[in-house]
Amino acid sequence: MEEHAPTEPIGERSIGEIIAKANNLTVEQIQSILEYQRTNEVRFGEAAVALGLANTDDVMWALAQQFHYPYASESNGSLDPELVVGARPFTEQAEAFRAIRSRLIMRLFSDERPKHALAVVSPESGDGKTFFAANLAVAFSQLPGRTLLIDADMRNPRLHTLFKLKDHGTGLSSILSGRAASRVIQSVPGLPSLYILPVGVTPPNPLELLERPGFALMIRELKTKFDRVIVDTPALSCGADAAVIASRCGAALAVARRDNSSYLATQEMAKAIRMGAIELVGSVLNEY
Repeated sequence: MEEHAPTEPIGERSIGEIIAKANNLTVEQIQSILEYQRTNEVRFGEAAVALGLANTDDVMWALAQQFHYPYASESNGSLDPELVVGARPFTEQAEAFRAIRSRLIMRLFSDERPKHALAVVSPESGDGKTFFAANLAVAFSQLPGRTLLIDADMRNPRLHTLFKLKDHGTGLSSILSGRAASRVIQSVPGLPSLYILPVGVTPPNPLELLERPGFALMIRELKTKFDRVIVDTPALSCGADAAVIASRCGAALAVARRDNSSYLATQEMAKAIRMGAIELVGSVLNEY
């Protein structure tokens, strides 16, 4: 199903109108749906699905459009299936991310607190940290305001692939090395309130770049331009990058993976975080 730009505010249109226009239904097809709807006393969307003129994903998409809920369905290929909050927003897994989002709003992103960026950290590679950071950012982008997701994993960057970003050859490494160019921050199709700062070219000296004053200055500046800033980091087992990033952000959320993260590595991560002036706002046990 292709998305079509409406000629009038979507919120003022019925689900039936949205489905009909998005699926290019003819007058005869719409009439048959209405007749089925009256006869069987079901909703328009249910009738369209029963007649094979729409599918369940079409109905969910139309409902999301009516309530101004950013949603790019998995079937149209605009989002990677791993981005469950955007591609499958009505699942239990997506609901878990929204619950974590609510807790973070109360603990970190409320108007009464000093503004922090949030570093997502994990003890070892394969813990699902990038998966978590990406889906958390998508969840925040479904609220009013602008959300920025920064890929600060300059050792093994993955966000540019996950979000299918255009390769401009520029990104965080360009900024920190003094080679910043235009089009560094990119928007995400289908999620109009989400922006990504990719790594760009993978540098040979990531820790040295992060320890330069420019990284802290950049984070401070971006916090004034975006409502939420979330930063993906390398695993602590890769070096001190994550601890440095978290200290510049001011807050961190730890991700460990069930049956994967070792207790010793998790303890070392907590120790590294506590060495800096970093607020550890919580921890998550990932089963993905």
